[in-house]
Amino acid sequence: MWRSLASNMLTFLVVGLFLLGGVILWGKSQYTASGPLETAICLRVERGSNMTKVSRDLEEQGAVTNGAMFRIGAKYSEKTGLLKAGSFLVDAGSSMEEIVAQVTTAGASSCGTEIVYRVGITRIFAEVRELDPASNKFVERAEFQPGVDETPAVYTEKRSEADTRYRIALAEGVTSWQVVEALKAMDVLDGDPGERPAEGMLAPDSYEVVPGSKRADILAEMQERQQLRINAAWEARTDGLPLANPEEMLILASIIEKETGVPTERRQVASVFTNRLNRGMRLQTDPTVIYGVTKGEGVLGRGLRQSELRKVTPWNTYVIEGLPPTPIANPGMASLQAAVDPDTTDYVFFVADGTGGHAFAETLEQHNRNVVKWRAIEAERQNN
Repeated sequence: MWRSLASNMLTFLVVGLFLLGGVILWGKSQYTASGPLETAICLRVERGSNMTKVSRDLEEQGAVTNGAMFRIGAKYSEKTGLLKAGSFLVDAGSSMEEIVAQVTTAGASSCGTEIVYRVGITRIFAEVRELDPASNKFVERAEFQPGVDETPAVYTEKRSEADTRYRIALAEGVTSWQVVEALKAMDVLDGDPGERPAEGMLAPDSYEVVPGSKRADILAEMQERQQLRINAAWEARTDGLPLANPEEMLILASIIEKETGVPTERRQVASVFTNRLNRGMRLQTDPTVIYGVTKGEGVLGRGLRQSELRKVTPWNTYVIEGLPPTPIANPGMASLQAAVDPDTTDYVFFVADGTGGHAFAETLEQHNRNVVKWRAIEAERQNN
């Protein structure tokens, strides 16, 4: 009898172990299999939350079918205590394993709200936007000029949320004064910016910041990036340029940046100035005259007067020889590259062509014809 009982118990034990193994294998397959989510979602994990709360949110949004399995998988993989606060983009079909990995990996939020402070040539504004998980595109919630417009309620709301991300976007061609003044107006930043950086020495780029970031530290990062770009561009320069050093390259790049917003034109514009410098011709470029008037502190906001074109300033290339003494803006990498690798042309003139670009000419006669065309376009626009 004892033998029979022992045999039966052994049989039950084997069957039980077999069933347990089957359950574990089934659970693992459920944990790693593609999930039921049909459209991507943005999962927000509050500071101080836990896996139970996260699993319930996922169930409610249709990302998992079994919250208990999600929690068991997280515990089995020893990730329960690694939960991070933030907003996470959960793609359609994400498995429980993939979602656990997302919410327990250190790093920036991958969706949710982003506040972008855009520093442009004509204006500075803050943009509150949120990532739409379905389209993976940002949707604007609000836009305003700090210190000028009334602060939108959504901006105040999102500023108080811990997982909101912040970014400063610096446009090509802005001046150092504009950048410093913009940083002063950003309430997400702290500290005095210190001495204004030299013109041309701030890299137009995108900069991630966090609440409390120091203004001086951000300016230092901008200068560091620009110096790296200057070094790289100068190292890659072509032979025969009328530029003695990286400083002259930076000055020319800033003029190119202010003369054209058309990427495909940069090297053509660079060729005009290179040819003029090589021939001993004055550069005769309006942006340098404007800088002599404004010193980079704001936008002129009107056309140049004849008296300003004739007035002697260190930057007025209608009256001085060669390059001005300093850059007139902060050029981007493309303009730096154009300055040291211009197109090979005989162009020495250019004028607006009415399309946003320019008409280039090798002779004064050709240039005068282009000017007549441009004046006709201007007149037509004024009449309309």
